[in-house]
Amino acid sequence: MWRSIASRCSVTRHLGKKLFSLKRRPPSQVPSKTLASSDCTSHFPRTRKFHHQDYRFFSHSSASEFENETHDHTSSSEELELETGGACDDEIQTHDDSFSETFGLNPDIDGVSENNDAQMGGLSSNDQEMERVSEEPLMGIDVGKLENVLSLLQSTVDESLEFSLDNMGLGLNEEFVVRVLETPLIPGEHLIRFFKWAFSKSEFEVTSSVLGVLARAICNEPKRKDAYALWDFVKEIGEKESGVLSAEILNQLISVFSKLGKGKAAFEVFGKFEEFGCVPNSDTYYLTIEALSRRAFSDWAVSVCQKMLDAGILPESEKIGNIISFLCKGRRDKEAHAVYLAANGKNRYPPQRPVNFLISCLSKGDDTVHLAQQMLYDLSVEIRKHAVSPFSWVVRGLCRKSDTAGAKKLLFEMIERGPPPGNAAFNSVVNALSKAGDLEDAKEMLKLMERRGLKPDVYAYSVIISGYAKGGLMEEACKVLSEAREKHQKLHPVTFHSIIRGYCKLEEFDQALKLLSEMKGYGVEANVDEYNKLIQSLCLKALDWQTAEKLLEEMKDKGLHLPVWGLMGSKIGTEQAHELLEPEKEEGEGQSIMNSVCSSTRMPSLMLFFKVHTLK
Repeated sequence: MWRSIASRCSVTRHLGKKLFSLKRRPPSQVPSKTLASSDCTSHFPRTRKFHHQDYRFFSHSSASEFENETHDHTSSSEELELETGGACDDEIQTHDDSFSETFGLNPDIDGVSENNDAQMGGLSSNDQEMERVSEEPLMGIDVGKLENVLSLLQSTVDESLEFSLDNMGLGLNEEFVVRVLETPLIPGEHLIRFFKWAFSKSEFEVTSSVLGVLARAICNEPKRKDAYALWDFVKEIGEKESGVLSAEILNQLISVFSKLGKGKAAFEVFGKFEEFGCVPNSDTYYLTIEALSRRAFSDWAVSVCQKMLDAGILPESEKIGNIISFLCKGRRDKEAHAVYLAANGKNRYPPQRPVNFLISCLSKGDDTVHLAQQMLYDLSVEIRKHAVSPFSWVVRGLCRKSDTAGAKKLLFEMIERGPPPGNAAFNSVVNALSKAGDLEDAKEMLKLMERRGLKPDVYAYSVIISGYAKGGLMEEACKVLSEAREKHQKLHPVTFHSIIRGYCKLEEFDQALKLLSEMKGYGVEANVDEYNKLIQSLCLKALDWQTAEKLLEEMKDKGLHLPVWGLMGSKIGTEQAHELLEPEKEEGEGQSIMNSVCSSTRMPSLMLFFKVHTLK
């Protein structure tokens, strides 16, 4: 009994190994006929009935082994029956039923359902597809020779590959070659060598379809060496055969080079379209631009872009947006704007994100900000409501260009039609007005912000204070400072820095020192800039050494240090240093003292120099 069951399991396992050892991808749709059926199915009345196509995958030796195992199984059953006298038939039937249930088989039906086929051995959906493919009929193919070729290509191949293929006596046709190319687990290098060997045979005619199968097989899991080998072979075919290459095949090469980061190779493929008699399509242009953008070949990408525009062939809207982003990242804003205009002309509007990116990039150039401003009027009413950032970028660009009038006009358009301007847009206009000397208009902008429910930030007050201080209007600057104190509990050192510089410029050092001490009351710590300006002014103009030294010590207590700077060379000069030296000293010694003082980067040494100067 157990020997019978074990024998039956052995046969089933053996068949399973044979069936699944040659899993292949689905073949091309070619009319075919089935091979003659085998009588081997008659040996399995209680197990799965194998299709006659399955048997074609067995070699002759495998078939003999299969018959021997079947004979052994039959003999074992007969011996067991003689030994038991038929007493165990019920028990054997029970085990047979159990065996059938274990593998999802119905012992009462000659064959199994599709559902049971899927369950047998725990097959995945991919395995089911492979099994289905294995059952598809072949036409004009010697299955044994096909198996030998696949076995050769899946093994380690040396220089004798072509010699081995020649000795097989293969009858080449398109279906045979396609079956080989679609077989998984074959290295790309071996597939290319096999195809080259087939290409050299007179009985095999290369077509676009079969070459496309090779390209897909290589590009599916690309390797740099295989990609370049395929490209070399494609160029060889293009030079010898006309009408074989197609845009789809070349596009696959461009795509694989793009994935490998080989933009130069992708551009070379693009340049061969005309020579090979192929017409670039929208995918051709997009894939080439994408490949060049990944390697920062912006000049080549622009040339491809221009050819795309000249041909009037544009990809879909999503890809147009990607092209715009590629060009903007390469700082080719004008070219990206040209693509944008061409897309709008064909009613292919790219997504809003790359459009916003383009507006941002155009706003950064004085000669392109007007292009960004024009793009704002292309926005739909719905998109405009939420386009605060693009409008703010254009306002900032106009202010940087000193087009204050244009910036104010756009700001008022935002107030009237939307989107509602925020602090960023107002700050840009306030800053531009302050630099232009229109300080009253700048203060009016602050009031307008408050009326619209916005709170002017410290930066807005600081730029107005700086404008007043630069003009020497310290009283007005202090008034704005008072307003800033009322609105903000904590100010920024820059706010005080402008006024301190203004006082030092007017040589009102007492007011500057007073403001420096008041900074602490507002929670603002003076930084190096304030101390630096005061110490310079006290030393060079007021000659107040005592106060300057106090400030220096105060800096040290706060852990601040003056920057490295050459006050002697920049403020006094070498000639003045010569004059300050004692005349009776020898020239060599005087020069040494001067160099020591002038090369010093420490404030105490400079102050010592100034003390010597005042003592004289």
